[in-house]
Amino acid sequence: MREPTIHVDGLEKVFDVPEREAGLVAATKSLVRRRTREVRAVDGVSFEIEPGEVVGFLGPNGAGKTTTLKMLSGLLYPTGGETRVLGHVPSKRERDFLRRITLVMGNRNQLQWDLPALDSFELSRAVYRIPREEFTPIRDELIELLDVGDLVRKPVRNLSLGERMKVEIVGSLLHRPQVLFLDEPTIGLDVTMQKRIRSFVAEYNARYGATVLLTSHYMADVQALCKRVIVIDHGHILCDGPLAGLAEQFAAYKTIGVALENGHSGLERYGEVIHVDGDWVTLRVPKAETPRVAAQLLADQSVLDLTIEDPPIEDVIELVFAQERPR
Repeated sequence: MREPTIHVDGLEKVFDVPEREAGLVAATKSLVRRRTREVRAVDGVSFEIEPGEVVGFLGPNGAGKTTTLKMLSGLLYPTGGETRVLGHVPSKRERDFLRRITLVMGNRNQLQWDLPALDSFELSRAVYRIPREEFTPIRDELIELLDVGDLVRKPVRNLSLGERMKVEIVGSLLHRPQVLFLDEPTIGLDVTMQKRIRSFVAEYNARYGATVLLTSHYMADVQALCKRVIVIDHGHILCDGPLAGLAEQFAAYKTIGVALENGHSGLERYGEVIHVDGDWVTLRVPKAETPRVAAQLLADQSVLDLTIEDPPIEDVIELVFAQERPR
């Protein structure tokens, strides 16, 4: 039995956060006696990820996603629990470990601001001690995959956000890592650029069998790349399983889309009307009632078209967050 690429067991991270009341007096007192409180950013998280998996790591702001990724990449030392990535303990930051992983954060710059990206790529080659004969083909292949041939010769500060994100990703993958920790890699990008980066991540995973742990607030990223999702909130895992199974597990309703020959008046008696677009009406119906309601619509009305679907994944994730949280 092969070892999982990422093993996490009871992972914890507790921060001591300073706190004081507003005002000069409170500020003066804090110089003498500093008050702090514990914040459990990650609280007993456990999961495993197999080689080549692309897993979505979802949660609201402050859920513990980025803190977890920083511990898995060795940037933060855990308060408790056990982590192994590619057989290494990340906090030891061994050279062989660092050569095989990368962390891409959509809101952080890694390239030199005033230099062309090509110069920063050369710096990465030196840091990772990549032989020239290996480096050049990898660099050129990544540049071609992300179509940045015209951008890498410009100073990074002259690039748009989307352009900079693409060359940042190239710079993060020059050492051909086996594990990618992607923290909001498409944040702030337009729809076209988001799609390009999603396609690139999928292609990289397919070519090199890389394992990917992805956080994103854009559900299109998750749906395009991930078959499995881990949902975290307040430092606890709420759900871990197939993306396709979330609706079955957490959504108590389905949506029925219907177009009628004689207009859409009176459809309220079949379910809750949640959207009207011309002749197309979307109804929300309890899951158990869906077959009966659909049959009744077909029997009672002159139906031109009818579809039955699970609710949008964004709605399902909100339902997961609404579940009773672990104590």
